[in-house]
Amino acid sequence: MSVHPVSLATAAPLDVLGRDVRVPLVTGGEVTYAALDYAASAPALQRVWDDVAAYAPYYGSVHRGAGYLSQLSTDLFEQSRATVAEFLGCREGDQVVFTRSTTDSLNLLASVLPAGTQVFVFETEHHASLLPWRDARVTYLSAPRTPEAAVASLEAALAQRDPYGPALVCVTGASNVTGELWPVRELADAAHAHGARIVLDAAQLAPHHPVDIAELDVDWVAFSGHKLYAPFGSGVLAGRADWLQEAEPYLAGGGASRKVARRADGGVDVEWHSSAARHEAGSPNVIGVYSIASACRALTEAGFDSLVEREQGLVARVRAGLAEVPQVRVLSLFGDDAPRVGVISFVVDGWNSSHFAAALSAEYGIGVRDGLFCAHPLVRTLLGSEPSEPGECGSPETEPGEKSLNAIRVSFGAGTPDEHVERFLGAVTELVRDGARWNYRTEDGRCVPARD
Repeated sequence: MSVHPVSLATAAPLDVLGRDVRVPLVTGGEVTYAALDYAASAPALQRVWDDVAAYAPYYGSVHRGAGYLSQLSTDLFEQSRATVAEFLGCREGDQVVFTRSTTDSLNLLASVLPAGTQVFVFETEHHASLLPWRDARVTYLSAPRTPEAAVASLEAALAQRDPYGPALVCVTGASNVTGELWPVRELADAAHAHGARIVLDAAQLAPHHPVDIAELDVDWVAFSGHKLYAPFGSGVLAGRADWLQEAEPYLAGGGASRKVARRADGGVDVEWHSSAARHEAGSPNVIGVYSIASACRALTEAGFDSLVEREQGLVARVRAGLAEVPQVRVLSLFGDDAPRVGVISFVVDGWNSSHFAAALSAEYGIGVRDGLFCAHPLVRTLLGSEPSEPGECGSPETEPGEKSLNAIRVSFGAGTPDEHVERFLGAVTELVRDGARWNYRTEDGRCVPARD
């Protein structure tokens, strides 16, 4: 899963919503907004929005209605499931379950773990994959400093586990902090060699790089629509069906049940579906599901190879530009040569990261993110503090010389114009050289421009 930096402008960016939005600057005037926070939520593709708009007049409830719109919506819903399965390279027998998000997908998987399952997870994970395993025995692995160390650490931990109980490894495909690609296939091989299963958090990988379940040999993949250029509110858990079929439904209700009957003693007997519907109780988010499928088709038709190539040009440009500013330190686990997607976090000497991000927004119309990025132990490790050290996201009040436990993250993808990258690099250079042109204050935990 290696990628290599190339020059810019190898392909045109894909059309996304909001590309022409104008925002006000505190210093006066307006500027076209530069959305460089893709790792949190990527702008929706124009193609996805157009597909949803074309379908909207035909919107209907699925699986239950005899009317034309209901039948059309049901067909669209199930066709979307097949589209996602193809996009992910699902194997025969794999299930695609639609959820609300990556977080929801991993909590769903956590709810179906067999009793006694031991879970292995690196402290470097996003909270969505770090925290759901509350009812399992969890082994947290320290942050590795090379891909090889990650595999060795996992192998050593698995060698100590109970060989007769079920086990699950959870790992990210691309870090939401550093953008670095993890050795997913090698970790899968290690897991399977020790009788464990593995789930891939592909929230940051799927929008930037092809994901093939069979090729990576993972048991499950989870990702979110809002990072894959689709609107909010939809996600996917795809992979092996057995644990999903054997467990009680994630949610109990209509759609998950095949038959419900009263017993003579006054109770209720329920026969649950064995298909993906078992964990999709209630009226599903048909438009959200369709938008994910539309995004999958759009990325495939655009040619993922060309999208990867163009993004690697942007990655190379941003890294080279930041390297020209001595006060900037880019955060990395695996080092400068590690392959990565368009997610880069950094700190600036002499700046609180929230102050810097606020100035980028208010004075330049550039949207980035600051904080700990819902990966608190990892960011603290990268900033040279203990993973257990307390701290919060946002703009903490710090005394002069006191270390600020937060960072700045710039992230981009298939819809990012070259000009946005150049504006960002120019703004970073100016802020470091000249300082902010406006006064800022902390309000409700956020750094914001002062009103006067």
